[in-house]
Amino acid sequence: MRERMVISGEQVLWPDGTLAGGWVAVEGDRITQVGRDAPLYPADRHTPFLAPGFVDMHCHGGGGHTFATTDPDEVRAAAATHHAAGTTTVVASLVSADPPTLLAQVRALAPLVRGTMIAGIHLEGPWLSPLHRGAHRLEDLRNPDPAEIDALLEAGAGTICMVTLAPELPGGMEAVRRFVAAGVVVAVGHTDADADQLREAVDAGATVVTHLFNAMRPLHHRDPGPVVAALADPRLAVELIVDGVHVHPDVVELTVRSTLSRVVLVSDAMAGAAAADGRYRLGPMDVEVVDGVARTLDNGSIAGSTLTLDRAVRTSVAAGVARCAALLSATWGPARTLGLDAGQLAPGHRADLVGLDRDLDVRLVLRHGELLRDDVADGPAQDD
Repeated sequence: MRERMVISGEQVLWPDGTLAGGWVAVEGDRITQVGRDAPLYPADRHTPFLAPGFVDMHCHGGGGHTFATTDPDEVRAAAATHHAAGTTTVVASLVSADPPTLLAQVRALAPLVRGTMIAGIHLEGPWLSPLHRGAHRLEDLRNPDPAEIDALLEAGAGTICMVTLAPELPGGMEAVRRFVAAGVVVAVGHTDADADQLREAVDAGATVVTHLFNAMRPLHHRDPGPVVAALADPRLAVELIVDGVHVHPDVVELTVRSTLSRVVLVSDAMAGAAAADGRYRLGPMDVEVVDGVARTLDNGSIAGSTLTLDRAVRTSVAAGVARCAALLSATWGPARTLGLDAGQLAPGHRADLVGLDRDLDVRLVLRHGELLRDDVADGPAQDD
């Protein structure tokens, strides 16, 4: 018989997006019961906030380790860093690289997706605009090629779940349709597309905008570009990197208010996430982290972030975003966008939970029913 664990919370994030007291019962790797009343069984753990485990659909590494590798131990270490911080579902993102390197990396990652260490593969490039390349080497960028796309899809064997591309490139719209037909979520990013081109990409099947505002044609009152089109289109989920560096807090709050439930918090984390300042690699590029900010050595471009999603949630709340909205953007929002089995506290769902204190610091992490972190007291909370 599977051992039951019951976790109660003063504020539980429920599937309808509300925060209210309740409890969750877990047996094995599944949630078996939930309730908004007093627990049917004595609570084994109690926490001020209880939410589904965070879901990061755009992450390049962490803990000094990268996903852009063919070493499975390196991948496991990067993923474990985020798991311990409450991100129980991690998609491994790859930056632009030459064709043989990219194929080798996809082949190395695919078995780890099937083994549940990571939830899928995200190709951020190489089909990006040279005008908005960010932390991607110019020599690695190229126009979409049907043969290369098919080779990558074959190498991934169903594990590539998302791709970021610039649809205005020659062959870009056809690439959108090709990936969508293969069941891959298409994100528009690192792009010089205007508003009409973004809408054309959405009509072709794109459903995500990669890190809105960053690495794309900027908003202008006579040339709204992709930003205004993305804010206005209910078909699009929009990623935000909320680390206090990539997007101003006022813009974060305005974006969340404008798009309602369509904001998805992502880390865009590189190897320096949850690690000390110093020199790291982001794909083929050298990066230096100073005071927690990562920049490429060649041109000083911001090179991803050093975030974990728990800090993105706290930074969002500090910017004026409601707690329930911030937590949804880090859980059900990304899970729904990619169609993942995650992001909800409901019977039958995977037992991925995160318990947070009143400051939204992570104190409890349960992944696939396994306790990865346990810094809370047993039983009901005591008065402060």
